Amino acid sequence: MQTVVYTHIPGLPEPKRGKVRDIYDLGDALLIVATDRISAFDVVLPNGIPDKGRVLTQLSLYWFERTAHIVPNHLISSHIDAIAEAVIAAGGQVDAGVREMLDGRSMLVVKAKPYPIECVVRGYLAGSLWKEYVQAGGREKAVILHGIALPAGLRESDRLDEPVFTPATKAETGHDQNISLEQAVQLIGEVARDLARLSVQIYSFAREEAAQKGVIIADTKFEFGEKDGRILLIDEVLTPDSSRFWAVDDYTPGRSQPSFDKQYVRDWLESTGWDKTPPAPTLPEEVVARTSEKYREAYRRITGRR
Repeated sequence: MQTVVYTHIPGLPEPKRGKVRDIYDLGDALLIVATDRISAFDVVLPNGIPDKGRVLTQLSLYWFERTAHIVPNHLISSHIDAIAEAVIAAGGQVDAGVREMLDGRSMLVVKAKPYPIECVVRGYLAGSLWKEYVQAGGREKAVILHGIALPAGLRESDRLDEPVFTPATKAETGHDQNISLEQAVQLIGEVARDLARLSVQIYSFAREEAAQKGVIIADTKFEFGEKDGRILLIDEVLTPDSSRFWAVDDYTPGRSQPSFDKQYVRDWLESTGWDKTPPAPTLPEEVVARTSEKYREAYRRITGRR
């Protein structure tokens, strides 16, 4: 199976390229292709991670199906024949090489208008919320962060009493900024409260299912869009790129937890002295292999498939 870091479909305009995904406009629909590109510290690295794009796509498909009773999503089809037919109808050319490139890592989806906020749900105190908690003095006193009351004396990676919704603004460059639900309402209207409710419902459902399979979903982020007056779940769902996955057996509050994602990549980059500005160094084969296996392991554990 080829490692895909760049896609091109003859006959179609160049896609909109994100850090990981290439998005082709097919007129009535979009084709989302998850490449094997990997980014760290907001910089895309020179070499890809084998199977990463396939894992992201297949995990998203798994969760789209599992959460459809909570909220509809934007998926039209992930079958390569349907994708090839849509590409050809839009003027693209699909030979054996293009089929292989797209198969397993692509989704044909509805064109929805994305809401301009990231819908973040946290069940554990980690990442940017932990940093903000420490800076606000949470170790000594109760604090309120983004409208959420947190008790004093929590440890890094502690489980929160209830999942919390901490939306963020979408940054074109750099890091997203955490905001409160009330600020989200000011940005996009009362629909923000619907997005908050749906986000917590999806997270809570997925967290319970994953826990039974030995995986803690510490936090995650969702994206939603609007189509014909309906809210749709879009983009990717509950993947190692959009979520923090920890192994139940390794969970020890009071420290950062090993995770099923690109932590090996971040750790190696930190060890090189790289200044976190482009161009990034090329990853060694061992780091690539270990990271690829972490992504595959997350998929195997959660879906029970290989």
